[in-house]
Amino acid sequence: MDLDALTAARRQEWERLDELSGTRRLSGAEVDELVTRYRAASADLADAKTSAGRSIQGDYISTMLARARLRLTGAPENVLRQIPRFFVLQLPAALYRVRWATLAIALGFTAVATIVALWVSGDPALVASLGSRAQLENYAENEFTEYYSENPAAVFAGTVWTNNAWIAAQCVLFGVTGIWPIMVLVQNAVGVGTAAGIMAAFDRADVFVLYILPHGLLELTSIFVAAAAGLQIFWAWVAPGARTRGEALAATGRSLATIAIGLVFALGVSGLIEGFVTAQPWQWPVKIGIGAVALGLFLAYMLVVGRRASRLDETGDLTEYEAGTPTLVAG
Repeated sequence: MDLDALTAARRQEWERLDELSGTRRLSGAEVDELVTRYRAASADLADAKTSAGRSIQGDYISTMLARARLRLTGAPENVLRQIPRFFVLQLPAALYRVRWATLAIALGFTAVATIVALWVSGDPALVASLGSRAQLENYAENEFTEYYSENPAAVFAGTVWTNNAWIAAQCVLFGVTGIWPIMVLVQNAVGVGTAAGIMAAFDRADVFVLYILPHGLLELTSIFVAAAAGLQIFWAWVAPGARTRGEALAATGRSLATIAIGLVFALGVSGLIEGFVTAQPWQWPVKIGIGAVALGLFLAYMLVVGRRASRLDETGDLTEYEAGTPTLVAG
């Protein structure tokens, strides 16, 4: 099929379809005409895609059909119908996209925290610079563990949830700077390493590990995922490929901003564990087991469900109908 010939033959019909789509009030006859021309243009689009695949003319027709479809339906898609797609396809696909970056960040965070912990615990002068011996000993013996039980469990869980969710959202939304996620990671790694070093200096390293693991497994993983998403948004701006920087940034931002929403739920679970499990006088295998199960479920959702969604060509982005027809690029 000659697409130029098709365009020349159908241009007036397409322009009429576009005109009807933009008309505020339509008569009964005009509605019938809109439906008829919509069907005709749909057939033209099918012929164009069958004969030539993706083309400028096809995208032009697709854009007109999207406007006409919106004019015919007159209402957005039911939100309740979008929820299953979000949790079954969009969110897991977005999480799956950042799996390797998340692993790299987790390894880097662990390395920095471990180095800081060994440095602090092995240097008495450095420990002394952090406070008086009485203060540090009280922190190691009492304050560290009391932190998890000094407030009602529900209040504590809600506080850590909102705080961590805000940190994760900042990592994603401010990731375009390329600095903010790294700053958050370094600050937290140094903080965790310093606390571990102080606890180790007073022979309480085992207490540190046992109180951190139940909730920290899922909590820290969620922060790693948020930082990975933010840095990928930054990289889309730095290396957009064949697309313009604006298009690459918009597509990647739409895809990975879903992670910020999804992590609200993951961090809600870690907050519940921190508030209702960590401080409980239960056996440590039980408490750490609960944290490990929560992390395992999250990783299964991220890797197994995410892989399945990725195989369906999901990226976490909006559909073409929702986002608009993209601009064709060479290469």
